[in-house]
Amino acid sequence: MTQINNKALFDLAVQAMNKAYVPYSNFVVGAAIQTVTGELYSGCNVENASYPEGTCAEAGAIASMVRDGQTQIDSIYVIGKGEQLVTPCGGCRQRIREFSTPSTMIHICGPEGIRKSMTMEELLPFSFGPDNLK
Repeated sequence: MTQINNKALFDLAVQAMNKAYVPYSNFVVGAAIQTVTGELYSGCNVENASYPEGTCAEAGAIASMVRDGQTQIDSIYVIGKGEQLVTPCGGCRQRIREFSTPSTMIHICGPEGIRKSMTMEELLPFSFGPDNLK
């Protein structure tokens, strides 16, 4: 476990995780984003009866960020419970990529703190993003 380098962002991710609506999987996830301008946004996973047609925590945080007019992620904390790393799913890796740079930091956490930190490039190497469409 590495030291938490942004306690406010970690705490926001924990708060989001604790609000997750997961009556089918009981697998809670929270995410918190800090933009390059310092704004903070969070999201939790939300399931519905048409399981698995839910919304990921990262997607909720990104949607809030975009709704507020922000488009650049500086860092993101993703937190879940259990012994394994709770990394963003493939779809969320692409969502994060859309609003990040190769050096954007992704911190994978458990309730005790950061378990692993990596850059966007490490999380999704050779990614396809907006620059590929120019």
